[in-house]
Amino acid sequence: MTRELAGTQDMTQQNPPSFFSRIAIAIGSFFAILGNARLASDITRLRGGEALAADVPAPEPREIRIEVPVEKIVETRVEVPVEKIVERTVQVQVRVPTETAALQVLGLMQREARFVDFVQEDVANYTDAEIGAAARVVHEGCRKVLKEHFQLAPVRTEAEGSRITVAPGFDTTAIRLTGNVVGQAPFTGTLTHRGWKVTQMQLPQLTDEEAAATIAQAEVEL
Repeated sequence: MTRELAGTQDMTQQNPPSFFSRIAIAIGSFFAILGNARLASDITRLRGGEALAADVPAPEPREIRIEVPVEKIVETRVEVPVEKIVERTVQVQVRVPTETAALQVLGLMQREARFVDFVQEDVANYTDAEIGAAARVVHEGCRKVLKEHFQLAPVRTEAEGSRITVAPGFDTTAIRLTGNVVGQAPFTGTLTHRGWKVTQMQLPQLTDEEAAATIAQAEVEL
């Protein structure tokens, strides 16, 4: 009924009803008001001077702000580990070539013991006594060279002539087997020579390696 009344109000605003139409509207409205308390309340407010919804001007449009979440750009500092270059000082030990060291030893033997002169001499025409006297000089000089420039130690500490056992995996550069060698280690035999090994060597410092090839200088007497 409210919709009918609102429709009737719209029609009256456009085209006012006639006298007889108003009588019909009044009679219909009378019974409608008796049966609809809400309609009666609307009529009361209308008679009190309250404007109809159609007469109320439409509200002005308002600005509506909608907050849209935006991803915040955060600046992140990333520390990348950098490999640190460490300079190291490497000590390089310079070794004297083997052939040069051999020439040095031979030169020392010649200087202290006349070793090369003795070996190169043909002793077939000399007597045993003469050879023995010369050998004593060579022996003393060679012994001096070994004592000053080399530290020696026996390979085996047992006394020569004693029975020893050579275990499996023995050092073939330090022990040489002689006689009837059959089968695999361990071997048991007689120590005929203890052997020698150099534990320390100290040769003179060379300023000219090519000069080491001259074992003995030629001597010119003026």
